[in-house]
Amino acid sequence: MIEADNLSKFYGDFAATRDVTFTINRGEVAAFLGPNGAGKSTTMKLLTGYLAPSAGTARIAGYNMAADRLEGAKHLGYLPENGPLYPEMTPRSLLQFFGKARGMSREQIEDRLAAVVDLCKLGSVIGKPIGKLSKGFRQRVGMAQVLMHEPDVLILDEPTAGLDPNQIREVRDTIRRLGQTKTILLSTHILQEVEAMCNRVIFINEGRIVFDGSPGELAAEEKNLDERFHQLSVG
Repeated sequence: MIEADNLSKFYGDFAATRDVTFTINRGEVAAFLGPNGAGKSTTMKLLTGYLAPSAGTARIAGYNMAADRLEGAKHLGYLPENGPLYPEMTPRSLLQFFGKARGMSREQIEDRLAAVVDLCKLGSVIGKPIGKLSKGFRQRVGMAQVLMHEPDVLILDEPTAGLDPNQIREVRDTIRRLGQTKTILLSTHILQEVEAMCNRVIFINEGRIVFDGSPGELAAEEKNLDERFHQLSVG
């Protein structure tokens, strides 16, 4: 469902990513782990078609995101870090707007709106301006927006960044529920995210994949994810 085939992105002589290759199959929840500046966000932008690769291929649900981005986007929900929201709109009007932008009918929009509001627990704020909501609620609105068209694949970039412990718990619970039916790639540098939500870890450092396996395999040598993270980060 998610394929990176020798993905590279160069800015002059600087390689943001180099020969990144992995495949994530249907039903997997994979953590994309690494220190700040390792290339996580760049890789996600390449996978979603937001950036064009300097070399290599990104595919979502079998679609080449450079050549068939619109078809691939039908299967994809992408939540960037600090994703853009319109503060003067309410969650209801925002979700209706994005539903129309994706060509959904009025009936489809209303059906999906009810479903995502329930899933993301937005009922108490559905009519309030987004600009007046807490960061936790704004993150839930962003999650609801990417779920409106029922995508098969979710790519989430630092979905719990800046949230308090209660808000983090709520977002994790939502992602765990989604992971029962969808393929998810979750970017993070927070080790608790890996243990709480994921059955696979892909670790990137300095633009290259340095580990791909289960959370247990990641910590197997040290029995400690913090120490293993440090080892992989310093090469």
